[in-house]
Amino acid sequence: MTVIFLDSPMSDDERRLKLFHGDLFLYSPTAHSLELIAFARQMAEEAFAPHFPTDAQHHLAPQEYVDVLAKLKPTFINHPRSKDLVAGILADLRVDLEQSYLDVPRLRTMTSEFLNAGLTLQFESHRDTWFSAPFSQINYWIPVYEVAENNAMAFHPRYFAGAVKNSSRDYNYTEWVTYGRAAAAAQVDAETRKQPEAEEEIEREPDIRVITPPGGILIFSGSQLHTTIPNTSGRTRFSIDFRTVNRGDVEAHAGAANVDSECTGTNLGDFLRATDLECLPQQLIAEYDTAPIGHTA
Repeated sequence: MTVIFLDSPMSDDERRLKLFHGDLFLYSPTAHSLELIAFARQMAEEAFAPHFPTDAQHHLAPQEYVDVLAKLKPTFINHPRSKDLVAGILADLRVDLEQSYLDVPRLRTMTSEFLNAGLTLQFESHRDTWFSAPFSQINYWIPVYEVAENNAMAFHPRYFAGAVKNSSRDYNYTEWVTYGRAAAAAQVDAETRKQPEAEEEIEREPDIRVITPPGGILIFSGSQLHTTIPNTSGRTRFSIDFRTVNRGDVEAHAGAANVDSECTGTNLGDFLRATDLECLPQQLIAEYDTAPIGHTA
């Protein structure tokens, strides 16, 4: 059974345990989440001017659209204010910032029946743990503009504790960073990069779709099987997501159970302490940094 907790006063330690067992947490907009989406809106509206960001797909050619995103997304990701505001959101939610490590917040764009590759890729059913995430990873998702049931995410909780045949065995995070991520802007008309995917039919219904106002915060385990709903709303969906790990969980190798992930490598080198942006110790990262199949460490 999956439980959805709304504005729960639960401590972060209790919350993480619930998340590791498949529950979902939803929070009303906080002061810092509203600041973050305001910052994202300002950047997006300047980048797409004179068109409004959610409608710009109807006014730009595919390459023009991708060219805007190729500048907008890294600017948002790498801006110091983005990380500061994420740390503020964690503080709003009573997370211990000394123990919390975050990755960069990413601005996502899901166009409506327009583009589906590279910088606009709409992910099929997947778990983040298929992409070399630790099983203690916690995901945060925040809509920038209004979302609806036909352009949100769908969760498939029946699979949280059940294996799905998938191609994660072919994925290594270091190789992806070296070769795959850099090619994102070149993927315009079709996605050619090989990424983990389900190798069996998923029963997608019934599913859970959580609709929150802009600035609302959805929190879920990186082990949740979820799907980007094909966007038929006629408007581009803008959202922000980021991920965290708790150092104590990483040290203890705590987290959700591994039911089907066979990927190698680790994304733990991307995580920065919320207080001072220091990385996790290299020896701790090395405990998770498995070699690709056919390679030796």
